[in-house]
Amino acid sequence: IIGMFFQDGLTGSAWGDWSNYTASPLRAFENELGVQAPVGFWDPVGLAADGNLDNFKRRREIEIKHGRISMLATMGYITPELTGKWPGYLSPSFGIKFADIPNGLAAVSKIPVVGWAQIVIYAGCCEASGWNDRGTEPGDFLWKPPLLATDDAELKKKRLSAELANGRLAMMAIIGMFFQDGLTGSAWGDWANYTDSPLRAFEGELGVQAPVGFFDPVGFTKDGNEAAFKRRREVEIKHGRVSMLATMGYITPEITGKFPGFLSPLNNLKFEDVPNGLAALKVVPSGGWAQILAYCFLCELEGFDPKDREPGNLGFRPPFLYTEDPALRSRRLAAELANGRLAMMAIIGMFFQDGLTGSAWGDWANYTDSPLRALESELGAQER
Repeated sequence: IIGMFFQDGLTGSAWGDWSNYTASPLRAFENELGVQAPVGFWDPVGLAADGNLDNFKRRREIEIKHGRISMLATMGYITPELTGKWPGYLSPSFGIKFADIPNGLAAVSKIPVVGWAQIVIYAGCCEASGWNDRGTEPGDFLWKPPLLATDDAELKKKRLSAELANGRLAMMAIIGMFFQDGLTGSAWGDWANYTDSPLRAFEGELGVQAPVGFFDPVGFTKDGNEAAFKRRREVEIKHGRVSMLATMGYITPEITGKFPGFLSPLNNLKFEDVPNGLAALKVVPSGGWAQILAYCFLCELEGFDPKDREPGNLGFRPPFLYTEDPALRSRRLAAELANGRLAMMAIIGMFFQDGLTGSAWGDWANYTDSPLRALESELGAQER
């Protein structure tokens, strides 16, 4: 019913074919140029909802102008990469050759004063063009470009629609090129050639794995600081190893059971008296806490090791895992990192499950003490 209210309010009809909603303000411009597959008439912000023709034409004029400039800018980015530069001098008075101007954003620092004057004049002409004598349609400057202008109404509409579509694509493209240029220092080319980019400093390190590759959404490594990277990698490996032990510590007692006998004869505490998961915290004796804290201290102490060594390499050669084969060693270390990352997620999930349900592991049907089950037999709790 909410959907019907919404449809009725938008279209003026509670039910029916969209093509019959001729009174809807959303239809005011849906036959205009630019209404193209796959999205059709796309106005998520509702700028055209008032049906104001003057506002629509003004926005269409701006869209066309920005699209045309973006197409020129995009070609200006691409062309020098493909065809090279003009021979000779760009500015004889300043001794600047065309070949001296780098591509992309780096060119901004090389443009002479007269060049900036030309750019400002061109921008002014683009802005002032809205006041000139012109046709009635947005973007029509009464200029008929050779090989493109036509008197065929259908062909003209098709070409103007193509101009709009290409302009929209170019607006996205030029922003993408600016972003790529700012990040990598190159306006165009193969990612493998961006050797000066700080993003490449660590992409050959262990842990760069499919499907995400080099994944650093927060930008911790963008400064290219090797010492900071090694410190974070050391922390990641340590947390991964502790999490793998913790995850197995959660799972193993559920599958294999507990040791026989006493955990603490002094406290008359048997292994079987210690529950699994977070509930074990309340029964751990003082001696157990001392061992836990000592282990944590040893793990942390290793982080202060001043030796210049490979992150995580503590000099221990585990049987059946250590190898002198560089390729196999790299593969196994990468597997350790991947498993450690998985274990960090897994142990947090187990803590969360334990905190919510009161059980560290098992079938949901056995979580009878969970407050989540209090109302699950009420009306409304239905199977899919």
